[in-house]
Amino acid sequence: MSAIYTTDEYGRPFIIVREQDKKHRKTGIEATKAHIMAAKTVSNIVRTSLGPRGLDKILISPDGDITISNDGATIMSQMAIENQIGKLLVELSKSQDDEIGDGTTGIVVLAGALLEQAEELLDRGIHPIRISDGFERACKIAVAHLDKVSDVIPWSKDDTSDLFKCAKTSLGSKIVNKCHDQFAQIAVDAILSVADLERKDVDFELIKMEGKVGGELANTALVKGVVIDKDFSHPQMPKEIKDAKIAILTCPFEPPKPKTKHKLDITTVKEFEELQKYERDTFENMIKQVKDCGANVVACQWGFDDEANSLLLQHKLPAIRWVGGPEIELLAIATNGRIVPRFEDLSSQKLGSAGTIREMTFGTTNENMIVVEDCANSKA
Repeated sequence: MSAIYTTDEYGRPFIIVREQDKKHRKTGIEATKAHIMAAKTVSNIVRTSLGPRGLDKILISPDGDITISNDGATIMSQMAIENQIGKLLVELSKSQDDEIGDGTTGIVVLAGALLEQAEELLDRGIHPIRISDGFERACKIAVAHLDKVSDVIPWSKDDTSDLFKCAKTSLGSKIVNKCHDQFAQIAVDAILSVADLERKDVDFELIKMEGKVGGELANTALVKGVVIDKDFSHPQMPKEIKDAKIAILTCPFEPPKPKTKHKLDITTVKEFEELQKYERDTFENMIKQVKDCGANVVACQWGFDDEANSLLLQHKLPAIRWVGGPEIELLAIATNGRIVPRFEDLSSQKLGSAGTIREMTFGTTNENMIVVEDCANSKA
């Protein structure tokens, strides 16, 4: 023990801590070997999940949430690693996932194997910098050999069979392997929809994934358009609109309010009726401005009350409210529309266009989602 519990002459407890002479900090080769041991331990954990015979890992978070996966990036990100060298391997796995999207387990196992070989070289008295330089030279030789033996696989938008095989291989270690072919085809179609083939670049921000509780993996579908996790503001509004002209608004459907603190005293019925008439006239004017510019659908970033909702229904103007910031930007990009901050700025040139807007039901909870298809800008 490094401490002794005792009491003084008055019975008050105190602790006597012994001097920490026996403890010392590891340095030199000893410290290097300790770091290698930590990295090998992390590598050995994910090693058994590699390959076709790899086993899944069960990870339990401090909150009790259970994750079952054999995906290297998922396992590494969920592990609560305290050791700094172990954390470096987690970052290595994360970088591989961000850059390539696959090979996260293999790269950690490879790093562990290289460090294991480095340990043997350290025992022979070779300096760590010489070992590092040797790995650099070996890497160049390996890359040069790969360039010699590699083949160029031609592909085009019409023939995507090789891309399909690549996607299928990458999905082999994921939980979706029951619907292998379907998800591989969805991945290929989604990438080709937004890829800039001239620049050989893919903007993943243009691909959005929405999940719903219930249903089966086989129910997954690719929507070439925009999916908004909302429904139409009134249940009696039409569920499908053809040749939609969309007014994208960031201004609320409500009468203007003073910027400063305000108070309105109503003392008579007549004053209340006048206020009600003013609000109704304001709503009517807003709806007229939307209708006059040629819009037949409204997407609003803000909400509106039941009166405005009722008037929109009466004027046969379907509306979507509480559309989030990222969703409203995606909608504007996809439909070639402009985000309008004021009703006075509305014009036919600022409207977005889409072939179909429809409301769909997903999952066992029967939650509704808006799907905007046949958009003016197909790469969104």
